[in-house]
Amino acid sequence: MDGDLLPIGQFARLGRLSVKQLRRYDELGLLVPAYVDEQTGYRYYRPAQAREALSIGLLRSLDVPLAVIGHVLSGATGVLAGVRDDLEAELARRRRTIRALERVMAEGLPSAQIRLVTEPARRVAIVRESAAGPQDIGRATSAAVARLTSSASGLLPVQLIGLFPIDMGEPVPIDVALVTGDPVSGAELDILPGGVFACATHIGPYDQISLTTHALLSWCAEHGHPAHGPIREVYVSDPATTAPEQLVTHLMIPLEEQS
Repeated sequence: MDGDLLPIGQFARLGRLSVKQLRRYDELGLLVPAYVDEQTGYRYYRPAQAREALSIGLLRSLDVPLAVIGHVLSGATGVLAGVRDDLEAELARRRRTIRALERVMAEGLPSAQIRLVTEPARRVAIVRESAAGPQDIGRATSAAVARLTSSASGLLPVQLIGLFPIDMGEPVPIDVALVTGDPVSGAELDILPGGVFACATHIGPYDQISLTTHALLSWCAEHGHPAHGPIREVYVSDPATTAPEQLVTHLMIPLEEQS
């Protein structure tokens, strides 16, 4: 064993990592000891490995996943761009959460005027997307809307209806329907059932629709109406020409067997 080797405790202090972290990084092949005593299992490191240890600590402080750190240490280029994009997406989600929280702070827990409406069955063209989870619903819905509108550019006016499950698992199936009797490329023609619905109108950004959904589900529970689903979002406004605070969306939950 070389004289310049450092025991794990001493090296941990030099690299500003804990002994537990060093053992974990060894198991992952991220920072392998220079020497391991076969009889005792003690790990030893070279002082030159401190730069690598410090680099791991720096990248972990920047929320870089361990798997990505391995690529960075191996000299791969461009791998940190994906981490930045993930952080940007998380930051945007946090900002949306803050805006919704501020609305609750200003207006109290969500409430909405509920009305009963009778809807006829409608012929529709439907596309489906899959959201990785509840936080991915906005992206999946936008993707479905884009697919429909690009394929039905010649159909006017365009009436779109989002269909969302009551229970949000992972993944979340997202359907968006275009009210039309004409074939639409990439979409499946179907009949959207009619019936009696509890309906509430949401005015504001799409990322705050969950507040009105809460009020609608609360009303159904209080009045003894099981929530069958799917929840419908009828998009009244054109987001391309309407400010987010003025977007109008009707939320609907079926109250009886649909026909």
